[in-house]
Amino acid sequence: MQNPSPEHNLDPTDLPDARGHFGKYGGMYVPETLMTPLFELTEAYHEARQDPYYQKELNFQLREFAGRPTNLYFAERLTKHCRGAKIYLKREDLLHTGAHKINNAIGQALIAKRMGKTRIIAETGAGQHGIATAAICAKMGFECVIYMGEEDMRRQALNVFRMRLCGAKVRGVTAGQKTLKEAVNEAMRDWVTNVRTTHYIIGSALGAHPFPMMVRDFHRVIGEECKRQILESEGRLPDEVTACVGGGSNAIGIFFSFLKDLGVRLTGVEAGGREISLGHHAARFAGGRLGVLQGAKTWILQNSDGQIDRTHSVSAGLDYAAVGPEHAYYNEKGRIDFGYATDSEALQAFQDLCKIEGIVPALETAHGIAYAMRRARELSSDNIIICNLSGRGDKDVQEAARVLGQTTL
Repeated sequence: MQNPSPEHNLDPTDLPDARGHFGKYGGMYVPETLMTPLFELTEAYHEARQDPYYQKELNFQLREFAGRPTNLYFAERLTKHCRGAKIYLKREDLLHTGAHKINNAIGQALIAKRMGKTRIIAETGAGQHGIATAAICAKMGFECVIYMGEEDMRRQALNVFRMRLCGAKVRGVTAGQKTLKEAVNEAMRDWVTNVRTTHYIIGSALGAHPFPMMVRDFHRVIGEECKRQILESEGRLPDEVTACVGGGSNAIGIFFSFLKDLGVRLTGVEAGGREISLGHHAARFAGGRLGVLQGAKTWILQNSDGQIDRTHSVSAGLDYAAVGPEHAYYNEKGRIDFGYATDSEALQAFQDLCKIEGIVPALETAHGIAYAMRRARELSSDNIIICNLSGRGDKDVQEAARVLGQTTL
């Protein structure tokens, strides 16, 4: 998709509007029974943002429990391997529970505590949001239920066990493809039924307002740290920042602080799957159209009747039919470009980063690594690329071995 030139008057701090719209995207497309809890959550969040005590507690937990700040790591050997631009990695994989997801889980759990909730539910695909939620619930004493498609439970068995070790109940979902979309459906049904006692911690920058805004804000710390660190290391901003995109939480987190820096290219990398054909990928900007799914208007893989297409990715966390509405907005405005990496490219990048840098990335993250390596080869050694290393790949080793064949490793 060829984007127009970025608009020079974009002010990301003005978005979303009061009803959760990023231009024509986003909104609150939910049953009437959920409108009141969404309004209550929006009010509670806005109050918390203005409360110094809440901000102090959030920053404390991010530092002491999650392990922020994370390093900005110069991948020297990977850079030499690609023979092009310098590659830096923002090491969100070093956070407690193994991914960026803990930032949002902490922030929303503290909101739930302010609202007097006693029970937390969440959906998860790759399991990283699930274990982050389970961990903070254990720390704060919440009852915790995680919904997860049975296919994802098979692919991410390690994270299922980790969630249960932290005291969470993991409920397998058997409908449809048994992946992330179906897990979201079941979590929403639970929330409608138990809204008085329960807060739903959505794990990505999608769903009805205020979730895309909240998730973005809790992950903005990634880009804020990253911008400061690259200026300290190189004395200038990068030429490009890239990240994998499923719903888009890690991507909007690192992109947000660079949105006004028009000299920095921002590139999201979707799941190209086996190929860009019906049912074989999850690249919404390569094969989707505008529609509404699970609370928000955005780009979706669907047919002309609005029926959701089957999706596929080797990575459970990118295997989703919709993208966060804020990404759709900035794509339309020409500020964020989107490409994709195929399963085979991601698996190769997964192995390359292990062998060259000694870092095991999540398969989701490996899509971003694949793009960064490809892009580095196109640029000169004077250029700088930052890739958000959004999660570690312990959870994926068994599945990667199965897909690749153990003799390949």
